[in-house]
Amino acid sequence: MKCPKCEHRENKVIDSREVREGAAIRRRRLCLNCGHRFTTYEEVMRAALQVIKRDGRREVFVREKLMQSLVIACQKRPISVQQIEQMVGTVISEAESEYEREIPSTAIGAKVMSMLEKLDEVAYVRFASVYRRFKDVSQFMNEAERLIGRE
Repeated sequence: MKCPKCEHRENKVIDSREVREGAAIRRRRLCLNCGHRFTTYEEVMRAALQVIKRDGRREVFVREKLMQSLVIACQKRPISVQQIEQMVGTVISEAESEYEREIPSTAIGAKVMSMLEKLDEVAYVRFASVYRRFKDVSQFMNEAERLIGRE
């Protein structure tokens, strides 16, 4: 590891910590030449997860896209950004552990819907209306009635 200040290659680690639940290690380093302190992050590089869309196309999994869809579903609901980020993190970690390189978009949608149903029914119905492609009000009402019936 080169020092970002003097580019000397010899340094020593003065502190190490796990970040993001063991997904990465943060290391504070000290350059043995100039004494500059700097931080490095070490994480496992994985092959990009591909999403298999309903029409058979494949796309690279994009965390921000999932985050944005949840933000929209949770708008004006008592759900914090931290809760949304936690859901996204859970979906990603489950997807990476269950699927090696490709995951059907339906599996991602099912995971999100399962979490939203427990968290907030309005956000769940909003997400479901897009995910399940509700074509009319009757489909929307059927889902709402199903939620009411389970209480």
